[in-house]
Amino acid sequence: MIRKFEVVIVGAGPAGISAACILAENGVDTLVLERGEFPGAKNISGGVLYGNDLASILPDFEQRKAPIERNIVDSRIWYLSDQGGYSLSYKDEVFEDKRKYNVFTVGRAKFDRWFAKQAEEKGALVVSNTVVEDLHRDENGKVCGVKTDRPEGELEADVVLLADGINSPLAAKTGFRTDNEPEQVALGVKEIIELPRDLINERFNVEESDGVTIEILGSVTAGMNGVGALYTNKDSLSLVIGANVADFRESKKKPYELIEDFKKHPMVAKLIQGGTSWEYMAHWLPEGGFKHIPKLYGDGYLIAGDSGMLFNALHREGSNMAMISGKRAAETILESRRSGSYREDSLSAYVDKLWDSFVFKDLKKYKKFPEFMQKHSEIFNVLPELGGYAAREMLSVDSVPKKTKQRAIWKEIKSRIPRWKLFKLAWDAWRSVK
Repeated sequence: MIRKFEVVIVGAGPAGISAACILAENGVDTLVLERGEFPGAKNISGGVLYGNDLASILPDFEQRKAPIERNIVDSRIWYLSDQGGYSLSYKDEVFEDKRKYNVFTVGRAKFDRWFAKQAEEKGALVVSNTVVEDLHRDENGKVCGVKTDRPEGELEADVVLLADGINSPLAAKTGFRTDNEPEQVALGVKEIIELPRDLINERFNVEESDGVTIEILGSVTAGMNGVGALYTNKDSLSLVIGANVADFRESKKKPYELIEDFKKHPMVAKLIQGGTSWEYMAHWLPEGGFKHIPKLYGDGYLIAGDSGMLFNALHREGSNMAMISGKRAAETILESRRSGSYREDSLSAYVDKLWDSFVFKDLKKYKKFPEFMQKHSEIFNVLPELGGYAAREMLSVDSVPKKTKQRAIWKEIKSRIPRWKLFKLAWDAWRSVK
């Protein structure tokens, strides 16, 4: 006998569980299928989440004892050359009080299990160790269920929500999303480094439960289009770095080489000194941007989160877009449930809801940014070197007149990068974020 659910959700990440929470609390018979050993086993990110978006799903997440590592009160940006770099920091007491948990760090394995438990308490059924191999369609082509790798694993559903990540074989297999080109995907590697809590507080100048995020750009990605990051947890640091897959392929640089070199950078090495490597993992990131978002709805199905390429590459925001897209998908399903139709014309309201949120507005605003980053490799090689050279010369007090130093700096810049190219870089940068 084939089991019937109103909604089957593929993937127990932020998008899938957000949708499950909304649906279950509204009495919808909801099943979440996760291919990992448990929710969070395969869900990896840099390690930050956003309180406003989580509160839109679970307003009482603090009372529910969400496994928060540290509340972020200090956000830093580094632009690094090989030996040093520029640092910009913003710290504000508002993030300790009125806007507490604006951003916070988590361990995804622990958080995702907790999040899935909240959905279960609301009435959703979450089943792990289950791979969805294909979708079922009726004689009219409408998706009406899924086929899993379990014995007698066929399930019927009024609607299926695909939320199983950027490397979803199901989305590509069904034709809902084409295979991603290397230029549209980044590969990130992450290492968890254990450090005593008191030492973290001292090195980052924070109180017991407060934390710091550092977003890092420049030569640390070995000339490739990519970024690094360092996040504080209670008793550990999350060290993350990644680059575009096309650049990895061209440069022949290995991901493990990239993170090992990253750890040796003078500005990073001092912060992780004495730490113990605890965990190492890798993760795909959707970086195609607005231009490469697939069709997110059809007869009997919706696509949310990374599966739908919903990722803001400039601000490194993905988990918040996953949560909100999951929520909007659930709201669309509830409306379709009331009307009694799960056809394409009914589920198309999902896209309207994404336009009403920040998700599509932000992705459209930055639609040219992925192309800009891929086009201007000088951001990751020549400019960090020139910036480092200029800072070293101007900060060196060595009896050389400042005007002489400025002439030498400008001469070096002109020898490395033409003036027209600098103007084009500035123009393209502005156009990519305006």
